Amino acid sequence: MQHDKVLILDFGSQYTQLIGRRVRELNIYSEIHPFNKIPTKIEEYKAVILSGSPYSVRGNEALHPDLSDIRGKTPLLAVCYGAQYLAHFSGGEVAPSNTREYGRANLSFIKQNEIFFKGIHEGSQVWMSHSDTIKDLPANSILMASTNDVKNAAFRIENEPTYAIQFHPEVYHTTDGKHLLKNFLVDIAGLNQDWTPQSFVEETVEALQEKLGNDKVVLGLSGGVDSTVAAVLLNKAIGKNLYCIFVNNGLLRKNEFQNVLNQYEGMGLNVKGVDACDRFLEALKGIHDPERKRKAIGNAFIEVFDDEAHKLEDVLWLAQGTIYPDVIESVSATGGPSATIKSHHNVGGLPDFMKLKIVEPLKALFKDEVRRVGATLGIDPELLGRHPFPGPGLGIRILGDITAEKVRILQEVDAIFINGLKSWGLYDKVWQAGAMLLPVDSVGVMGDERTYEKCVALRAVESTDGMTADWVNLPYEFLQKTSNDIINKVKGVNRVVYDISSKPPATIEWE
Repeated sequence: MQHDKVLILDFGSQYTQLIGRRVRELNIYSEIHPFNKIPTKIEEYKAVILSGSPYSVRGNEALHPDLSDIRGKTPLLAVCYGAQYLAHFSGGEVAPSNTREYGRANLSFIKQNEIFFKGIHEGSQVWMSHSDTIKDLPANSILMASTNDVKNAAFRIENEPTYAIQFHPEVYHTTDGKHLLKNFLVDIAGLNQDWTPQSFVEETVEALQEKLGNDKVVLGLSGGVDSTVAAVLLNKAIGKNLYCIFVNNGLLRKNEFQNVLNQYEGMGLNVKGVDACDRFLEALKGIHDPERKRKAIGNAFIEVFDDEAHKLEDVLWLAQGTIYPDVIESVSATGGPSATIKSHHNVGGLPDFMKLKIVEPLKALFKDEVRRVGATLGIDPELLGRHPFPGPGLGIRILGDITAEKVRILQEVDAIFINGLKSWGLYDKVWQAGAMLLPVDSVGVMGDERTYEKCVALRAVESTDGMTADWVNLPYEFLQKTSNDIINKVKGVNRVVYDISSKPPATIEWE
């Protein structure tokens, strides 16, 4: 790839992925690496950005990057923790804030004629998120900006292309954040803005052709955006040598198996549908723990997929729709073992018995980039606009053990909810939505009769990448009608609740 590259060093901030996405939005390629695993060929990167961190530079556990090959040689932008690190270990002073500096602030002072702040004016809103503050700057630094509460909000080091800011330009609350990043990356570091969906398609197709040659590739389709875009890219590269398999695990949405197969007709893909509902339900029998359910579903899928792959002759590769967040979340920023929030179904390789090499054409892309690449490839906008759907399907939206009857109930509930969002014009305003079947029976009254039936929770969130998410304030009238429709039309449910938790501290899915 002949594009200019930005290296982002991750110190464990919840916003690190946002930095990568903001840089990509400028049509500049970026990579995220743990702070202590700096690529050996640092000269390949034309700029470096240091992320924020939950750690304090004053603490015993402060994270220490080796910047000896970067400082003074490559344009460097230090954000939040990065700025405090530069100040603290370059002769300045970082001290605890009298009050935690978190939330919106406005730039009250900007030094004139600074390229870094070109086109940005005093009063511009920024987002703070730190409990320490930079009390004194290093001797060889120049103050560039302040807020009413934070004197040293931005500074640069004299005689080297090193810049530091105490606020977060990557979050939406910093109104000129993208403009500021452009000033640094384009005007100061001199990077070219040529990382586009069209260039990605052209370069990826060429690379796939060179890598795969005349080899055969098998791909598991899910009906979602990632696997579909991966399939179309591979089909563009190797055509008839791509074999797609779509497995019905019995945990799809109502009528989804046939609907997805119908959708792929006319796309020129070689797709085989495999109905394995009974096999998956048997594998899940009696399992309550969510991690065990994910593993049981994953193992059953591998077995079914392996059976089907063996029916094809001379297949050497397995293609996966792995995307960049999957890869990043599987690496610890601090170098130790990452806490397992939930297993990623498409990261971590294959069992030895499958003997297939892996090809992942989308592993450099964020979700929004996958959609833009899909649009460039001419994929139906309705398919590209589909909400994310978990790999284990409804299996992790049924809390507790899974039975065919519980799947039926949740499929009916989910269909009413999702179709309702579409008919009310709300679907495209929501990033992800679904229903959860709770392991709770509650008393109800229907037609003067006492009932003791299931409770379902509806969930709708807005997000940009799934890393953070807020619940959507759906109209009361919509929730009222949806609740009535579910209770009146789905046998076995007598109570509906709406989940108003954000991520963090909750997750989008319940399991």
